[in-house]
Amino acid sequence: MKIISVVVPCHNEEKTIPLFFKETEKIKKDLHGYQLNYWFVNDGSTDKTLDVLRNLNSTDPERVHYLSFSRNFGKEAALYAGLREANGDYVAVMDVDLQDPPSLLPVMLSGIEDDGYDAVGARRINRQGEPRIRSFFSKLFYLFINRLSNTEFVPGARDYRLMTRQVVDAVIQISEYNRFSKGIFSWVGFNTKYLEYVNQERVAGTTNWSFWQLIHYSIEGIVNFSEKPLAIASYVGLSSFIVSVLAIIFIIIRKLFFGGSAYGWASMISVILMIGGIQLLCLGILGKYIGNIYLETKKRPIYLIKEKDNQIDK
Repeated sequence: MKIISVVVPCHNEEKTIPLFFKETEKIKKDLHGYQLNYWFVNDGSTDKTLDVLRNLNSTDPERVHYLSFSRNFGKEAALYAGLREANGDYVAVMDVDLQDPPSLLPVMLSGIEDDGYDAVGARRINRQGEPRIRSFFSKLFYLFINRLSNTEFVPGARDYRLMTRQVVDAVIQISEYNRFSKGIFSWVGFNTKYLEYVNQERVAGTTNWSFWQLIHYSIEGIVNFSEKPLAIASYVGLSSFIVSVLAIIFIIIRKLFFGGSAYGWASMISVILMIGGIQLLCLGILGKYIGNIYLETKKRPIYLIKEKDNQIDK
């Protein structure tokens, strides 16, 4: 019997884990000839998430596994840890809040087994239930990054996907510290199909992602998968220089032929602020890339495990 491993990152999800497990177990009858096993990753939760995982593991230690980090390392680290540990013939990545419908898993399996795809992912066709400002910036992000990056980013695509062992092994090979899974899944290639579905709201609890965390995550994605912001910074600097030269020429001609003033506190401050702002923008872009290089050269581990269930590594 082939195994489908389900990797589930968890951060303060004590209420949603039992609901997720119950709902996912319902699809076993639709997975003829396949066995589900679970790899929950506790990403430094401060509630009773770890206790819930321990109890769940004690009821079915052969199929339910867990890892617990020494602190919160972030969802990207949790995904990477789960993928490294998962031992299934196929591996699925799912969110525990049931915004990723488990009912799609049999359809994903059919896409791989019957249609010959290497991976089948899920993409939302709407963002119903989300604040409009978040939806607006999400659309803007996909528009922006697809113009900047050579890696294709599918609008509305979730981390939710089912992958063959070959695809999982390829993703694991990318061991960079600054991770952006949506980009990594696209960058490794392979034949991928996306299933469309209507957005689902969380079954319990609140999201761990604030608006500014999502903005930061988007910036990480752009920096990790495009060098074009560096080129843009150069173009902005060059444009600023040209505009400044033209402005100086204009002021000199006006003074010589029309008697206008070439002096003025306001004009001087405006030019200084314009040039200074552009310089700071360019330095900020450059600094972000240098910061990522700095973190990569340290070779720090992506995560540290404090506790595993007894079945892991046996």
